[in-house]
Amino acid sequence: MRMSALAAEAGLPVATVKYYLREGLLHAGTATGATQAVYDEGHVRRLRMVRALVGPVGLSVQQARTVLDLVDEPGGDLYTTLGRAVGTLPPAAAPPGEASDPYPRARAALEALGQVYDPEFAAVAQLEGALAAAADAGLPIDAERLAAYGSAATDIAAFDLSRMPAEPHAAVAYTVLGTALYEPVLLALRRLAHQDAAVRRLAREE
Repeated sequence: MRMSALAAEAGLPVATVKYYLREGLLHAGTATGATQAVYDEGHVRRLRMVRALVGPVGLSVQQARTVLDLVDEPGGDLYTTLGRAVGTLPPAAAPPGEASDPYPRARAALEALGQVYDPEFAAVAQLEGALAAAADAGLPIDAERLAAYGSAATDIAAFDLSRMPAEPHAAVAYTVLGTALYEPVLLALRRLAHQDAAVRRLAREE
């Protein structure tokens, strides 16, 4: 298909497709002339992926490129690749600095949950920042809330891993893209569950 058809299939303006080509988010088509190329369904899938990452997920073009580069060239270590992907996603986390115990809140929380504490994994710094922000605002995460959130997150992680493909490259794509694309779903579901619970509670109190 020509670029105009590709853009229509992906639901994007032609100018945006050209921009993604220039930025390296979309691989080039098959040249048919000096200024012409044709594209296939692989390009359509890639563009829809890019659209999701920079749209609903809210990544910058640079962040989306990092995620897609990890999918294209994952390396041999799924754990390290996932850590790099998580580090790309918001919220941004400050580097650990020189402190001997850079993430005390996150370490204590993970130890209370019986989970692995690896200060090199980007989500640890993200958790530290989130816990500190809650505490600073006067709404610290107490043990009961931590246990409830941790239990729900553990169940979600177990479900996600049960669906992970066996083939290494597909496993990386599933894990990296799933992290980027499913987290906004979880956030929206939590907010909608709060709405539902509030409506039901108010109905009982009438």
